[in-house]
Amino acid sequence: MVVHSNNIRTLPSLLLASIVVGLIVSLTPCSATSSGSNSAHETFIRCLVNRSEPSHPITSALYTPNNALFSSVLDSYVRNLRFNTSTTKKPYLIITALHVTHVQAAVVCGKRHNLQMKIRSGGHDYEGVSYWAEKPFFILDMFNLRSVEVDVESETAWVQAGAQLGEVYYNIAKKSKNHGFPAGVCPTVGVGGHLSGGGYGNLMRKYGLSVDNVIDAQIVDSQGRLLDRKSMGEDLFWAIRGGGGASFGVVLAYKINLVQVPEKVTVFSVYRTLEQNATDIVYNWQHVAPFIDNDLFIRLIMDVVNVTQNNGTTLTLRANFIALYLGDSKTLISLLDEKFPQLGLKQQDCIETTWLQSVLFWTNINISTPLEVLLDRQPQSPVNFLKRKSDYVKEPIPREGLEGIFKKMIELKDTILYFNPYGGRMAEVPSTATPFPHRAGRLWKVQYQANWRTPGEGVADYYIDLTRKLHKYMTPFVSKNPREAFFNYKDLDLGINHNNGKKKSYKEGRVYGVEYFNENFNRLVQIKTKVDPQNFFRNEQSIPTLPH
Repeated sequence: MVVHSNNIRTLPSLLLASIVVGLIVSLTPCSATSSGSNSAHETFIRCLVNRSEPSHPITSALYTPNNALFSSVLDSYVRNLRFNTSTTKKPYLIITALHVTHVQAAVVCGKRHNLQMKIRSGGHDYEGVSYWAEKPFFILDMFNLRSVEVDVESETAWVQAGAQLGEVYYNIAKKSKNHGFPAGVCPTVGVGGHLSGGGYGNLMRKYGLSVDNVIDAQIVDSQGRLLDRKSMGEDLFWAIRGGGGASFGVVLAYKINLVQVPEKVTVFSVYRTLEQNATDIVYNWQHVAPFIDNDLFIRLIMDVVNVTQNNGTTLTLRANFIALYLGDSKTLISLLDEKFPQLGLKQQDCIETTWLQSVLFWTNINISTPLEVLLDRQPQSPVNFLKRKSDYVKEPIPREGLEGIFKKMIELKDTILYFNPYGGRMAEVPSTATPFPHRAGRLWKVQYQANWRTPGEGVADYYIDLTRKLHKYMTPFVSKNPREAFFNYKDLDLGINHNNGKKKSYKEGRVYGVEYFNENFNRLVQIKTKVDPQNFFRNEQSIPTLPH
């Protein structure tokens, strides 16, 4: 399937002129730093409107800073308050695409005028690279393009990039109680970034990553063409399943394979502190979680809490074991009694429920809540200031190593560690099957978290520094040469691509690219150079082009 942009008809000249004048008037000094940039923005808007089809006018999708709804549109999908301050650079235009032709116009006109475009699909973005930039930019916001079309007979679904995972799960369950999809546990994660970056969830030990279950896609390339898997070719299709779609084009939709889930699943969440033998339990978890039955996923979350003892209140480490089992509680307890008795799981710890209700459990929503809550595109919890980092572990951590980590966390106090076990299907898929390389040999992925509610540069520096200190402390226990990181856990500490010339861009991109993609980085660069040689699709950590 290819739709050429030159098939788009133009608006009558008088109507076009009146629309453009109205939009130009709404441009403000804060959105343009000079008369030259103002002129460029005016020409850009004129191009957008000129390429608009009468049946799908783009004018209703354009928001400039003088529009009363501009701030609410911009802020509605900001999930990290660090990038929503008075000093954060704002776009001079937001295009809330309502139709594929709007996407094509944004690409064609943006490229023609050499303007930076940020693509936002409406989910989580740890470093905000989809909605801020140092240089003047505009946003192509995909949140209106969020249809989910489920075909139970073929066990597939077409999902548009602006949909969120909660909408995907809800629409699948409406059609079948026996089907699901292996993606993230948070309902407000956006499909576009999640799938294109190699999204994971609590079904990954059974069915792999989201990208392992993508069988087709629709993308607008740098020439403004709408392509499917056949017309884009296998190289580009490979790249946008884990290499990040925003480096190669605008992904409109993915076709996914649904997976089988039982009508009854079991979940549990149990806590153990150091005083409750957490060290021994965590030590044994790492020898069990990556190797146990593929139907079982046990995430480990560690944080620091206050406990009351005889001599008063003190800080201690708390380990939270939260799990999804694709089966009943009796079978689960029998399995853990044999493989992981140190946890001491009891019947009263277990909740038997449906797969869809388990999504509520994992995001701390009462499972008796009406399932329509999954259609709510705003997070249930308050949006925070935050910082995230990541690592991969290849060898079990010695007991004394764990004790040192716990001591360091208590010293830092305000940090959280997430350990997500691999094994199962994750170890069976070759590391080059998709751009996501972290497969066999990885026991679990680490996420470092810091969250805070108080604004201020000094406060942010304090919490960001905590994650860096814990990340540095973990160096002996994680992957090396390269030290690996997860692309969907964007971390600008790893490097920033300033796109100052192709040679320098490649050099800068390689720094973070090898950590995210290992041996797959070079293939991604070759594909990028072929499909987007002018590097129109770029951001702070995009795939660079080869130097010439």
